Amino acid sequence: MTTPNPDKQIMFKNRLLKVWKHISKLAKRQNIACFRFYDHDLPEFPFAIEWLNGDVHAAEYKRRHGMEDEEHELWLAACKQTIAEVIEADPERIFMKIRQRKAGRQGQYEKFNDEKEEKVERIVPEGGLNFIINLTDYLDTGLFLDHRITRGMVRDEAKGKNVLNLFCYTGSFSVYAASGGAASVTSVDLSKTYINWAKRNMQYNKLYKDTQHDFIHGDVMEWLDYMPKDTYDIIVCDPPTFSNSKRMEDTFDVQRDHVMLLKKLLKGCTEYGKIYFSNNYRDFVLDRDSIPAATVKDITAQTTPFDFQGKLHRKCYMIQK
Repeated sequence: MTTPNPDKQIMFKNRLLKVWKHISKLAKRQNIACFRFYDHDLPEFPFAIEWLNGDVHAAEYKRRHGMEDEEHELWLAACKQTIAEVIEADPERIFMKIRQRKAGRQGQYEKFNDEKEEKVERIVPEGGLNFIINLTDYLDTGLFLDHRITRGMVRDEAKGKNVLNLFCYTGSFSVYAASGGAASVTSVDLSKTYINWAKRNMQYNKLYKDTQHDFIHGDVMEWLDYMPKDTYDIIVCDPPTFSNSKRMEDTFDVQRDHVMLLKKLLKGCTEYGKIYFSNNYRDFVLDRDSIPAATVKDITAQTTPFDFQGKLHRKCYMIQK
């Protein structure tokens, strides 16, 4: 059996040392406890590695590596040891996963842990708030770090506003909006697991009020057909690239269907309502001319955190009625 190539591990270690020193210093200066410090920097080591207030989440993008299963396990163990040495962390606090590149968000809703491991949850701080993350059960931890700046923008604008969070995942935008004094926050997601998680996040931050915060388990595309018109001052919408739906020939494709989606959202906006629309499709092109809005602005650059500079695939737009 082939053992992990020590020269390649040295190369990996040197790269990690460089990015960890630079990004962790920036994070400390800005009092940021959760950040990504490596994202497929070297082709031979296709990981997305995040520091989560003392724990590390390292997701390997699945690819054809040519290794047998046992050999791959040895390689992963060597990579884990290298990461531990660089950041001077206990290997037991480094959680390794294999991430399948998928169209859409199917993986986000699938259970990752096969119940052999004990579930590991942590509470991590961001922006003066706290969020529940899960390091074992799913491909993602429950907190998308690349939306950190956008979340802050929503909080800054939320006071007295009615906020709608679609495809809300674990509700981090909802928590930020509530902490900013939103008059109401409505969160909608297809997954009951994530809707419950979003509510737990709101409750953990002691912000939940049943008269102001509504958590809806349902298909967003169906729910939009019954969405109240002229109601929301801020809408956050971060749809999957592709997903199955009971609408539109049983599929949703963000490139094909974003104009239809945004037209529906604009109907739900108040007179001067604002939409924060984002998606993770690398080749996405916004059809500006087909969107009946007063303002359509690409804000990707200003909402990209320092730890995602040059690596972020998510596009972000501000659309105002």
